[in-house]
Amino acid sequence: MTTIPLIDNPDDVTADWITDVLAHAGYTGTVADFTKKNVGTGQVGQNVRFALSFAGDHTAPDTIVGKFPSSDPESRAAGVSQLTYKREANFYRHILPTVEIQTPVPLFVAFDDDSHNFVLMMEDLAPAEQGDQITGCDAGHAELAMDQIAKLHGPRWGDESLDDIEWLSGSSKASLSLTPDLYMFFWNGFKDRYADRLTQDELDLGTEFSGFFERYAGTYDGPRCVTHGDYRLDNMLFGTPDGGYPLAVVDWQTVGYGPGALDVSYFIGAGLLPEDRRAHEKALVERYHQGLQSFGVADYSWDALWHDYRRFSFSGYVMAVIASMLVGRTERGDDMFMAMAKRHAQQAFDHDALTLVKSL
Repeated sequence: MTTIPLIDNPDDVTADWITDVLAHAGYTGTVADFTKKNVGTGQVGQNVRFALSFAGDHTAPDTIVGKFPSSDPESRAAGVSQLTYKREANFYRHILPTVEIQTPVPLFVAFDDDSHNFVLMMEDLAPAEQGDQITGCDAGHAELAMDQIAKLHGPRWGDESLDDIEWLSGSSKASLSLTPDLYMFFWNGFKDRYADRLTQDELDLGTEFSGFFERYAGTYDGPRCVTHGDYRLDNMLFGTPDGGYPLAVVDWQTVGYGPGALDVSYFIGAGLLPEDRRAHEKALVERYHQGLQSFGVADYSWDALWHDYRRFSFSGYVMAVIASMLVGRTERGDDMFMAMAKRHAQQAFDHDALTLVKSL
């Protein structure tokens, strides 16, 4: 079989290389030419759609999508230092076959341990449409998100072998950890940058929470599973009347081993506008709980889940603080981080989550 080189820059892709990628995935056909166009709104990776033309008959699709490291040096450096490219490659190679969540079908995945160069070639999900973290979603789309996250968590719920995987965020073998001092460093930068876009109550919440970050991050002793780590609308593609899966989940750069409720609270807290969240969140969490039970999960009570859901209402606030300080700054990125911070702050207020964290 042809050895396919790792190409980590879409400008270096050739027709011959795509032909080899398609053959690797089991398709026939020779690519004669292609066009490419950036798609999506990724901060640490860039997604490119390749529209293919063929010389003769073929079984391959007419379009595919490639994911490459960010072209922005600052964002790429963050991807390397935070192991995000390594995690995504290894998720598709090692974790995806063991869970049931819907993702694009991978065609070719390569990662180099020395350079952290990375490429993922995958199924094009068009005409599915990307969710929008800023505008939010309705309850129907949120129900799809709950169904899919249960299909990630349930199959390997309580699987302690995950704790031995060094590239999984949150495992005991992981080389990276977020200390309270490091979080405080990020918080100070975040506060200085966005003080004019946050209310005083939102700033005060973040300041007080930062003093209890160690309790929030370090005292969880409940069941764990495979987690997405960035389970939000921008990382979801929803089917349309013209086609596509009902929901496919992308961007596995933060895949980890940890509490499932974090993904749930993270999605609901920012994915729905506050008034919609208040109206639907309990039913959505119950739907997730039922999804877990369909996989035989019997050791996680409703009371335990609801407690953890309240606790992790801070999850999106934490992500906004950290991610905004690590990636290249953009206008849309600022708007997205503010939507996350504000909505999760309101979620934390609604559930008195700071008092809960203080009691841990």
